[in-house]
Amino acid sequence: MQETVILVDEQDREVGIMEKMEAHRQGLRHRAFSIFVFNDKHELLIHKRAATKYHSEDLWTNTCCSHPRPGEDLMSAATRRLMEEMGFTCPLKEIFVFQYTVALDKEMTENEIDHVFIGEYNRDPVPNPDEVSDYQWIRLDQLADQVRKKPEEYTYWFAIALKRVIRYFS
Repeated sequence: MQETVILVDEQDREVGIMEKMEAHRQGLRHRAFSIFVFNDKHELLIHKRAATKYHSEDLWTNTCCSHPRPGEDLMSAATRRLMEEMGFTCPLKEIFVFQYTVALDKEMTENEIDHVFIGEYNRDPVPNPDEVSDYQWIRLDQLADQVRKKPEEYTYWFAIALKRVIRYFS
């Protein structure tokens, strides 16, 4: 099945749909979401993207991130993708939205309006090996220190969103 993304304007209003890889090659703005799941020890579940991902492979990132499908609301998309990628679901809450653009490897550009969700889960995930090569639970202060010391080991959007997630909990 060919994956598509929802193209949006600066106010996140839908303006069309496009095949996902083509939208990334052209750098067109599209809707996305990022999920940050914590346990009751206040540790964040992060994962390392699989080596087979179409970009940003082998980099650490937030619990889950993806794009809603045309006609799919953000909450349904986030819940669906969390199960597909990490093997569980949990209640989610949207806490902020941000926009970013970055040139990536493989002649791709991310140009996203990213909706950030948080959730709580207290068991280990059962990650999809096509999506995830490793995972860990980590405290935010330790993670922020690691991202500061070795930003090249983390996805671009994660580093941006992490700062705002930390402020949200401050």
